[in-house]
Amino acid sequence: MAAKHVLAVDLGGTKLAMALVNRAGKLLMRKSVGVDTSSPLAPVEQIVSMAHDLVGKKKLKAMLAAAGVAVPGLVRRDGTVWAPNLPGWTKMPLARRLKSALGIPVLVESDRNAAVLGETWRGAARRKRDAIVLMLGTGIGAGILSGGKLIRGAHELSGCAGWMVIADGYDADARKVGQLESMAAGPGIARAAKKELARGIGGLLEEIPADTINAYEVAEAARRGDVVSIEVYLEAGRLLGYAVANLVSLFDPETVVIGGGLAQASDLFLDVLRNGVKERAQPISGTKARVVTSRLAGDANLLGVARLAWEGDRKPYRS
Repeated sequence: MAAKHVLAVDLGGTKLAMALVNRAGKLLMRKSVGVDTSSPLAPVEQIVSMAHDLVGKKKLKAMLAAAGVAVPGLVRRDGTVWAPNLPGWTKMPLARRLKSALGIPVLVESDRNAAVLGETWRGAARRKRDAIVLMLGTGIGAGILSGGKLIRGAHELSGCAGWMVIADGYDADARKVGQLESMAAGPGIARAAKKELARGIGGLLEEIPADTINAYEVAEAARRGDVVSIEVYLEAGRLLGYAVANLVSLFDPETVVIGGGLAQASDLFLDVLRNGVKERAQPISGTKARVVTSRLAGDANLLGVARLAWEGDRKPYRS
């Protein structure tokens, strides 16, 4: 009897999530834990252990047709992974190691590509062939689907949206992670709020120790009416609007989905982002592209790699 599920794995820099997914895209028997970064092989061993716990070691081959893994980095055509947030992952042969341990076909994909595949399968860009998912969190990345195909680039680096140039000036943070990411990702939002605090313009943020302020606390202060926090998010939205305008002008998508952890704060910046797209993007594509917030929350990556595992036609990424 054919297996009725695939194993979907979302390996992040700090969290590891896993679920069984059926052909209809329903997530079952899910589990998540913190990532073990004590050694380069620790996350691999963690995935294997969790898979055995989830379905049972003896039942694994019978229950699972394949496995798909989303990773926070670059996946080469030979299946090896570079993930800067995972110690020792400069050329990790993840697909080969997992296939050897689990005994089933394994596919590995970058998290940004997984996100756009998940959103176009079961999310806010469902059934779209031209879509972009802009992932906003600690970093910024974009999954790009054009004509139903992933845009990858010569070095598998398409979608490094955090490196877009959207303003004058180029400080140390921008040189390290990219200008857009340095100014509009979570740490950039926190830095902007702390600068206002240092100037003596703190508002509700003065109630929080400066060294613990993060983008989510700034969002909470903004929702409580803090003027400084509101302005910080409006500025981030303005810059993100420029970035999305560039993406829309280049790729002419039907839909742009705002995903990642900061999508939870999209009520604070989505309107100004949309206005930036309409004002700055190519006039026709800028008015036709829908900019929406993800409805899948943290499940986009899981659904994306599950879709690929079910399709089973990405031979360069299978082991």
